[in-house]
Amino acid sequence: MVIMQIKNVQYRYHDGTDALCSINLDILKGEFLAILGQNGSGKTTLLKHLNGLLKPTAGEVLLDQKTLTRHSPNEVFQKVGIVFQDPNDQLFAPSVWDDIAFGPMNMGLSGNEISQRVNDALIMVDMAPYAKKPVDALSFGQKKRVCIAGVLAMKPEILVLDEPTCGLDPVGVTSLMTLLKELNQKHGITIIMATNIVDLVPVYMNRLAIMYQGALLRVGSPEDVFSRIDEIRHAYLELPQIAQLMLTLRDEGSISMDSLPLTIGEARNYFIHKLNDKYGGAPRRVSLVK
Repeated sequence: MVIMQIKNVQYRYHDGTDALCSINLDILKGEFLAILGQNGSGKTTLLKHLNGLLKPTAGEVLLDQKTLTRHSPNEVFQKVGIVFQDPNDQLFAPSVWDDIAFGPMNMGLSGNEISQRVNDALIMVDMAPYAKKPVDALSFGQKKRVCIAGVLAMKPEILVLDEPTCGLDPVGVTSLMTLLKELNQKHGITIIMATNIVDLVPVYMNRLAIMYQGALLRVGSPEDVFSRIDEIRHAYLELPQIAQLMLTLRDEGSISMDSLPLTIGEARNYFIHKLNDKYGGAPRRVSLVK
């Protein structure tokens, strides 16, 4: 089911720069979609069109088969929540609880409903113990979680994130991506995430769109898109590290494979099958030479 449509969207900045060039993209309900591209490819500009922060120069964005202009701004902001790259651009209240409560308060909800939504959002992002903590006392990763909680308190159908892993250490990246995957799979929230970290895509995302110079080059599954190596290189992107290794083994090591494994698990399964084929059963244990 298509929940949002981007139809022939073009956008030109006031200085005449063409930022988006005839973008056509369907967003599927319940999917985890990656928007992948180098810096300056148009990812952020596209995301800002999804909840009306920017208006297209031409074309239209449809939500539930109605153009955004036919929805009230409050309706759009409730259905499509956006999390910016820098949490300091989004957080403004003195405490965590106050910041998360801001959206529900502006919806005119009762005090009990506001409290329930804030508490539920805090639990979902694992920040309940920090409810009364000052925002400026949080770590960078904690601030990102509070930003997500502030959006979740609005109970959106679509969550849009602009490079949410930027500035996080590896543990923070894994923690945040695990949270997003849970929100997608357990709570059914459609997630659209801009990133330029290709290794995240095959692990967490169902589908991806490649952007280059404001244009959409390719949309499809990770297996399909990453198999088009020339297009990936044309967009100044790289394959996931495991796929790069397997590509080297295929092209320089003369190891045959029908498709490139994209994750450690896929590479492991590939080599297990290869060893089984070679030895006719369970693979032999190989000792490392000192």
